[in-house]
Amino acid sequence: MPTGKVKWYDTERGFGFIADDDGGEVFLHASALPAGVTALRPGAKVEFGVADGRRGPQALSVKVLEPLPSVAKAKRRPADEMAVVVEDLIKLLDRVGNDLRRGRYPEKARATQYATLLRAVADDLEA
Repeated sequence: MPTGKVKWYDTERGFGFIADDDGGEVFLHASALPAGVTALRPGAKVEFGVADGRRGPQALSVKVLEPLPSVAKAKRRPADEMAVVVEDLIKLLDRVGNDLRRGRYPEKARATQYATLLRAVADDLEA
């Protein structure tokens, strides 16, 4: 089976292209991805079958050989450091919750800061 690297893949549109090791380009449709895989990163090494499609070669039954290492995971904060951040966030949210029980929403500027902080912590946890 031929191998190559993902040139690009658009999850929303459900297709992309593979640059095969021989220098050609192969169309990649979402239906050719393995079960459980919904997206591929550019540069990911894949193995695939090839069929002649209406507009040229098309990949069949793609197998991901080596996913690219995550840059986010390489920059991930240590767990003990994240524990402190989460504990501080809990204290902050507890104060916000108490204000809400008293019928007071945080002022607009503060609410925006809280939302930004929550998104940042969520991103750090998800990395």
